[in-house]
Amino acid sequence: MSKKSIRRYDRPAGGWDALRNVAKHLLEQDVPVHGAKTLLSANQPDGFDCPGCAWPDRDHTSTFEFCENGAKAVAAEATKHRATPGLFAKYSVAELARYSDHWLEDQGRLTHPMRYDAASDHYLPVSWDEAFALVASHLNALPSPDEAIFYTSGRTSNEAAFLYQLFVREFGTNNFPDCSNMCHEPSGTGMTPQIGVGKGTVSLHDFELADAIFIFGQNPGTNHPRMLGELRRASKRGAAIVSFNPLRERGLERFADPQDKLEMLSGGSTRISSDYFQLRIGGDLAAVKGIIKHVLEADEQARRDGGARVVDVDFITRHTTGFAAFAADVADEAWGTIEAESGLSQEQLRRAGDIYLSAGSVICCWGMGITQHKHSVATIQMLVNLLLLRGNLGRPGAGACPVRGHSNVQGDRTMGIYERPAPALLDRLEQVFGFEPPREHGFDTVGAIEAMLDGRGKVFFAMGGNFATATPDTEATHRALRNCDLTVHVATKLNRSHLVHGRQALILPCLGRTEIDVQETGPQAVTVEDSMSMVHLSAGINAPASTDLLSEPAIVARLAQATLGARSKVPWQWLVADYDRIRDRIADVFDDFHDFNARVRVPGGFRLTNTAGERRWNTASGRAAFITHAVPTDLPVHRARASRGQPVFTLTTVRSHDQYNTTIYGLDDRYRGVFGERRVLFANADDIAALGLQAGDRVDLESLCDDGVQRRARGFLLVEYDIPRGCLAAYYPETNALVPLSSFADQARTPTSKSIPVVVSAHDPAAAKPGEAPRDITIAVHD
Repeated sequence: MSKKSIRRYDRPAGGWDALRNVAKHLLEQDVPVHGAKTLLSANQPDGFDCPGCAWPDRDHTSTFEFCENGAKAVAAEATKHRATPGLFAKYSVAELARYSDHWLEDQGRLTHPMRYDAASDHYLPVSWDEAFALVASHLNALPSPDEAIFYTSGRTSNEAAFLYQLFVREFGTNNFPDCSNMCHEPSGTGMTPQIGVGKGTVSLHDFELADAIFIFGQNPGTNHPRMLGELRRASKRGAAIVSFNPLRERGLERFADPQDKLEMLSGGSTRISSDYFQLRIGGDLAAVKGIIKHVLEADEQARRDGGARVVDVDFITRHTTGFAAFAADVADEAWGTIEAESGLSQEQLRRAGDIYLSAGSVICCWGMGITQHKHSVATIQMLVNLLLLRGNLGRPGAGACPVRGHSNVQGDRTMGIYERPAPALLDRLEQVFGFEPPREHGFDTVGAIEAMLDGRGKVFFAMGGNFATATPDTEATHRALRNCDLTVHVATKLNRSHLVHGRQALILPCLGRTEIDVQETGPQAVTVEDSMSMVHLSAGINAPASTDLLSEPAIVARLAQATLGARSKVPWQWLVADYDRIRDRIADVFDDFHDFNARVRVPGGFRLTNTAGERRWNTASGRAAFITHAVPTDLPVHRARASRGQPVFTLTTVRSHDQYNTTIYGLDDRYRGVFGERRVLFANADDIAALGLQAGDRVDLESLCDDGVQRRARGFLLVEYDIPRGCLAAYYPETNALVPLSSFADQARTPTSKSIPVVVSAHDPAAAKPGEAPRDITIAVHD
C-alpha cells in the first residue's frame, strides 16, 4: 500500500508510470504471467472485450492497444484471489461492513451462490436451484409485478440484457432502473428531440479528420485512457483540442504513449490541449452560449460588411428549425451574465469562438461533468446548437460525441433496458414472442429508491453493479434497500451493496468477460456496443474462477424458467444453450440487427445505423432543431449563496485514478498527486486561506438543500489544487451522501453529483464516524 502523501505530479499521463502501475496491479492480483497473456487477448477478434470503458477500438484486428485502467479492470477480474464461503463464515455482515470498499474488492472473485441468514448475520452457501426458487417465490407472491425492481449494470452483454428485459416484461413490469439513469441519461434526453438520435454521431475515423475537438466535462486520462491515443494523433497532425474543465487534469495536458518507443526512450510526451479553459463548475452552458454569441456576432458583422457568412446558411435552411428565435435569444443574453456564470472572460470565450470559426470540421465531446447537473439537458442541447451553426453534424470529421462509461451501457439501452420503452419495441416483442408486454412506464433509479423507501418496491434484483454505493443520498438509499423483503445481486466480486441488504438476500456469482463460457452447444461469445455504435463479439480465454459460476444469460434464463414456468411463451433453456439463437431473436426484434450472427463475425463487427450521422432527422419536424435556453441564474447553489452568511461552495464529485466507477483498485490518484488517501477535498489556495485553514487540515462538509434533511461528510483532508475559486472537488462514493435524492437533472433525473452546494468547517473529531478520523499524512503544497 502506498505511503500517505500529497505531492505534485509533473510527469505526463501514460508513460513509464502507467506501465509500472499495471505491473503493480498484476502482481497484487497474483496474475503476472497469465495476466499478461490475458491483456494481449483484450479487444482482439478471438478474444474478449475489455470490461472497462466503452471507448471504441481503432481496429479489433490490430495488436493490443494499451490502456492502464483497462489493464486494472482485467487484472481485477483475472485475479487469483477468491471470496469463498470460508470468507463469509469468518466474517459476519456487520464485520464485513466495517471494511473499506478497496478491501472488499481485494477479497477476489466470488465462487458460490450465497444466501443471507438473519439469525447468524452471515451469508451461507446455497444451491442455484434453491436460490432461483427463493427469488421466484418472492416475485410470484407480489400483489403486482410493479413491486419488483430490476436494476442493470453497464457491463451486462447484449445477450444478457435482451433476455433480462424479455423476462421482466413477460413477468409484467417496466421497472428498469439502470446506470444510464445516473450518467448519460441527459445525452439521450437532450439529443433525441433535437437531432432524432440519443447516441453520438461520430466514428473513430472522424477523429482523424476533425480540425478541432472541443472537450467538455471529461477527464479521459483516468476515465477513458484509450481516448488519449486519438487525441494525441489529432494533436500531432495540428488539430486544435480545446478543453473546458474546472480542474487541471494531466491527461488533458500531456500524454506519453507507452506504445511509442521513441517517446518512451526519450522521456518525451505530446501536448493534448491546445487551449485549456478552467470554467466554474456548472458553467458549461454559459460558456457554450458565449462561444455561440461570438459566432453569431461575427456572422452579423460579415453580413453588414457584405462578406461571406460564417454560419452554414444552406445547412440551417435545409436541415434545421428554430434558428431565428434561437439567434434572438442569444443576442439578448448579456455578456455580463455569461462571464459571471461561466467563470470565463469575454476574451477567453471569443478566443474559443475563433477556434471554432477557423475549423472546417468540429467534434464536441462530453462526459459526466456535463450530465450530472440540474441543467444537464439544456447544456447538451446548447452543445448541439453550437454544432448546428456551421453544419458540424452528418459530415466527415464532425459531430456529437457523448463519451459513455461502462463497456456496454449503450448496448443495454439499445436492447430495451429502459423504464420508458417505445411503443414500437413493445409491439415487436408481442409480435415475436406472443405475450402482451406492460405499457405503463416503470421506475428509474431515483424513482426506484423512492419506491423502496415508501414500500412500493419490495424485491430488488441487480444484474451487476454496486447500487448502494453508486447512487445518491447514501443514507436514504441504504434505508431503501433494507426496507425490501428480498435483495439479489448478480456479481463477480464482493461489494458494499451485498452488505446493505433486505430482510432476505442473495449473492449470485457470474462469469466475467475474460472467462470461457460453455453452454450446451459449446463455448459461447457475447456481444457489446461501444460508445460509437460498433457492435462486436467478446469471448473469454480464462478458465472460470469457480465451477459454480453461471453466465449472466444462463442466470436470466433459469430465473425466468423458475418464475414463469409453463405460462411463459419463451423457450428459455433452448435460447441459452446457444447464444446465436438469442442473437437471431434480437434480429427479429430490432431491424438494425438484421443478419446479426453473420455481420458480427466480421472482424471488428458492424456499426449500427445513425440517422443524424446521415443527416436524416427522426424528429417531430423532420429537421434538426435549434433549442433556446437562458443561462441559469437560479440554481440550488445560487439560492444557497443568497440565504447563507458563510461562503457556499460548489462541490463536484470525481474519480481517482485507481478507480473505475465504484470499483476501488487502489488508494492512489497519481495524476493529482494523492497517494494512499481517499478522503481528500481539492480546493483553491485562496479559498483555503479565506476559511482560516491551511492545506493538510481536516474539514467537514455539509450540503445545502431545502428539504430539511441534514447531510454531512466528515474528515476530509484539504489539498491545494488548481481549481477556480468557489469550486471544490472530492471523490465519490465518499461524497455521495451529500447528494439529495430530490436533486436531479431537469427532464432526465440524473443525480446532480457534479454541482452540490456545500459549506466547509474545521473537522470536529467528536462527531466523526468510524473511518473518518484524521490520519497523519505528508503534505507538499501544489504551486
